[in-house]
Parts: sequence; structure tokens; C-alpha cells
Amino acid sequence: MEEPRGLRIQLPASGGTGGSADAPWPSHRRRAETARRRRRHGRGLRGNLIPQHLPGSRSRSERFEGWVAESSQRLEQLWGTAISDIQFVVYDIPEGLEELAARLEAAPLASNIPAQLGRPAVIAVYRCPTETAARDQFPVPDLIHDVVIEQVSELMGIPPEAVDPGYGLTRP
Repeated sequence: MEEPRGLRIQLPASGGTGGSADAPWPSHRRRAETARRRRRHGRGLRGNLIPQHLPGSRSRSERFEGWVAESSQRLEQLWGTAISDIQFVVYDIPEGLEELAARLEAAPLASNIPAQLGRPAVIAVYRCPTETAARDQFPVPDLIHDVVIEQVSELMGIPPEAVDPGYGLTRP
């Protein structure tokens, strides 16, 4: 059985319910505090509203990271070791977004950094611009996969259709 978290109070060892001379506080106060902490107005212990195994328990950023991971795994199945050295990272927004907004430029959905000596190639997918671009037009996982394909094709120097034959099929 899991031990409850939170503040633990150890009461002085006194024989009965009445106060004693060595008790640090009066007995009527001790009873009231322990009862309040235990019942909390009948609510009991609070826990997760949705069990962990259900999809609703994951946050938006956790779902987004899962979709990026699924997309990278799908490409790794198609390409094997040619793509296994690429790191995929997720950021909420791109750096310099304020400057882009001031110039009225669109925010990038992703970016890539080519591999260098001792450093793998990195593909960064930006969560907020991608979710905004996908809003009410097509499913977010499909857009994420297309964005990842575009970045991988740019790193490899081949067209996106050669990276994954399913590229662009979900876009209107």
C-alpha cells in the first residue's frame, strides 16, 4: 500500500484523549487539527482526474512529443540507419519569434541543423506554430509528419516524396 504524501504530524505519546502537562498544545486543538487534515470536508485524498492509461491524461505538449516520436520512428523504419543519427527535439516556439512577428513574417514550423564533426543533425519542431497551422484544416499528427519529412529531405538533399511516399496526401 502506498504511503500518503504530505505533512506528517507525530503526536506526543500521552495515554488518553485529555491533555497532559508535557503536551505541546491543548488536546482540543490537537483533535481539531488532525480531524481537519484527515477528512478535508469529506473529499478524501485527491488524485488524478483521468487514469494514466487513458489518452486524456496526457498534456498537449506530451501528445505533441509523442506524435513527433511516432513520425521519426516511421521514417526510421523506412530508412534504417540513414536516419537513425538524427536527433528530433520539440520546442514550444522558435527563437526570435518576437522579431518575426514585428516584421509580419510567418513563424517556421520546424528547423534543422546539419551534422557537424562530433555532433549529430538536429531537427527542431515547434509546437505552437504547428498546432496553429493545423487548426481546423487537417489533423495535427499528419502535419507533424509532413513537417518532419520536409526537414529530413532538406538534410538529405532529396525531394520529400522520396523520403516518404505518403508525403502531402493529407493536405487539401
